[in-house]
This record gives sequence, structure tokens and C-alpha cells, in this order.
Amino acid sequence: MRGDHPSDTPAAPDTPAGLALFGTDAVTTRTFDAPEFRGVTFHEVRARSILNRVPGASRMPFEWTVNPYRGCTHACVYCFARKSHGHLDLDTGLGFDSPIVVKVNAPELLARQLASARWQGAHIAMGTNVDCYQRAEGRYRLMPGILTALRDRANPFSILTKGTLILRDLELLAQASRVTEVGISVSVGFTDQELWRTVEPGTPSPQRRLDVVRTLGGHGIDCGVLMAPVVPFLGDRPEQLRATVRAIAEAGASSVTPLVLHLRPGAREWFMTWLRAHHPGLVRRYERMYADGAYAPTWYQRRITRQVHELAAEFGIGPAHRGAARRIPVPEEPAPAAAPEQLTLP
Repeated sequence: MRGDHPSDTPAAPDTPAGLALFGTDAVTTRTFDAPEFRGVTFHEVRARSILNRVPGASRMPFEWTVNPYRGCTHACVYCFARKSHGHLDLDTGLGFDSPIVVKVNAPELLARQLASARWQGAHIAMGTNVDCYQRAEGRYRLMPGILTALRDRANPFSILTKGTLILRDLELLAQASRVTEVGISVSVGFTDQELWRTVEPGTPSPQRRLDVVRTLGGHGIDCGVLMAPVVPFLGDRPEQLRATVRAIAEAGASSVTPLVLHLRPGAREWFMTWLRAHHPGLVRRYERMYADGAYAPTWYQRRITRQVHELAAEFGIGPAHRGAARRIPVPEEPAPAAAPEQLTLP
């Protein structure tokens, strides 16, 4: 990005101790004057490993992930990954939106690990923790190298994103899709502009994300939509669901998968703080709805799923094909506090 004036410093004495988990090299702390990065601090680390085994993988549609970044400037107030930031001794509120950990050696590390005799070519999911196409990717450009490594090994993978920057790598995605299974999904939980501006302040607009779906489809790359999150009492009215599914259908999505807002520890506290500031009248309703844990009641989730599936059929979005659960990744469960990063295949 031209016109930037980076400021580089070695790790300060108060650099979060948890960053040492990623590697033994010194952490470089960097800031940029570019408008899109004002107020954002980047901690550049050299990771020991980039292939992470998902804890509790038997409950997930994938076993392995690659996460080149930790923390996310998309700043979604509901983001489940906030808790994982705490494992690095970083704040899970504003500290999740601003200090971004960048694994600068991710592409070469992945290429080496994929070449290991121990690696059996399992499916790899990306974007299931934080978005690999957040704004930082425009500067650090880690994904082209990651995609190249996956393409060269014909290793199957999937990407979940809210970022439009994925279109920069359109040719690499097309090349990879010719030699292996590639699944792309864009996250669009609603098309309501006011809701978007307040709960997803750092993301491209829902319409721009749907343009990504349209562009990928136009280049022969199927793209599904993870309709997530459906936000109770703010984005779940029948007319809102109808408008969202209609827009998804018009963008040419290959499938739509609804997912109701879940509020895990870390995300729950931050979301409820936002709710008290913006919609205080809903606080008691949320406390009752999520009284039993992180997930909305089963009856509510089933109702939303039924409504979305009926709308999808009405607007001509066909049922997801066999194996779609793998091609459309869902958010992964955060790792236990004792193991914030699964370091494998050293």
C-alpha cells in the first residue's frame, strides 16, 4: 500500500508473553500510517507450525486448519474467536480488533509441512477462526503463497471469508480447483445495512460480499453462503430472512447454510456490552434466550433453519450436495486454555 510509513520496533518488554507460543524468534511490532491501519498494531512472529489439528475434531466437518493471522480488524462484536485471543495474553475486546498477530513465515512453513512424509493430504479449512482475507492480508500477502503450496500438492481445502480480497487470488483458486477439491463460502448473515454497520463495523458490506459470490460463480467456481449469524430479535424477522435469502439467490450462491448467533465465553461479554449500549431493551430477552449456555434453544435454531430452507427452495437455491459440510466450513471450537495453538508436524 503506497504512502505508508511503517514504524518497526523489536518486541517491547510488555509484549504479551503468549506470543512466544508461535516461535523462538523475536517478535517485531509494527504500525502503519495508512488510514485503514490507524490504531492497529501488528505483531509479526515466525510460527513453529501452521497446520493445526482441531480440538474435538470428531464434532467438526474438518480436522485441520491453517490460520495465518490471530485477531481480526473486521471487529465483529459477536466473534467466537475472541476467547482464543485471551490464550495469547491479549484482550478479547478492543484488543481482539486491533493488535493483529501475523505469522509471516506461514507460506513457506506450510509448503514444508505439506511435503512431510507424515502429512497424508487431509482437507484443510481456512477462515474458521479469524478471517484470512481481513485487511491485513492486503499488506502481508500471505494467502497467495498458502494457496500456491496447496495447489502444488493438490491438497483439498476450503475457505470461509467475509473479505472481498479473495478475488485478488481468483486465478490461484481456479488453478487449485482443477487439481483438487476446493470449497469457498462467504459469510452473509443479513443484508440489513444498519445492523451491518453496528455489529460488523470492519467488514465489507453484505452486498459487496455477495458480489464476491457472483464473481466467483461467473468464473466457474461454486460459492456457498454461510448465513451467519442470524441475530435473534435484530435480524430474524420473516421479511429480513426473506430479503437475505433472496439476495443470496440472486448472487448465484450454490447453497445457503443458516447458523444462529452463538455466544461463547469471551464473545458473550463483548456482545452483551454492545447490546446494552445499542439495544438495552433486548438485554433481558438475550439473558433468557442464552441462559443455558452459548447456543440459542434448539427449538429456535430449528425454526430459523426451516424458514431459511423453505425460502431457499422458493428462490431456487438447490439442496447442498454430498460433502457440502466439508466444502462449507463452520466456525471451529476454540482450543482449551492449556493448548492455545496445536503445534504439529514440526
